[in-house]
Amino acid sequence: MKTRNTIAAALFIGLALAGATRAETLSYADAVTRLAQDCGGDIKKLCHGLNLGNGRVADCLQKNAAKISPVCVGSITTVLTSISQREQAQAAYAKVCKHDVAQLCSSVKGDGYRLACLIKAEKRVGKPCNQAITDAGWR
Repeated sequence: MKTRNTIAAALFIGLALAGATRAETLSYADAVTRLAQDCGGDIKKLCHGLNLGNGRVADCLQKNAAKISPVCVGSITTVLTSISQREQAQAAYAKVCKHDVAQLCSSVKGDGYRLACLIKAEKRVGKPCNQAITDAGWR
């Protein structure tokens, strides 16, 4: 059951999300590409003729979870881990970078402009904040 949920979540996330910038974590576009490369053969073999919409491919892979290649399962795990790390970094960014914003970008209004300010001041920004920005996929 856990494998089925993992497959469904990865396919949903992978097919529903579009690109982001370079980061240590996979971008959403790279995640989709990786799933297509590593799971494409399984999808073609196990789900031949299905339309992509309405979760049909995810349902098919769930029904055939025992037959999915280890490479595909590994990619799904990697993609889910990377997306989770990216989401956690995005959620933690404001707290982690609060001091840096106050020190370097306090006069800047708007979250996007503050982020741009921190990116521009990268050499003066603390290591934890720089890492959060990179892990969030914003650099």
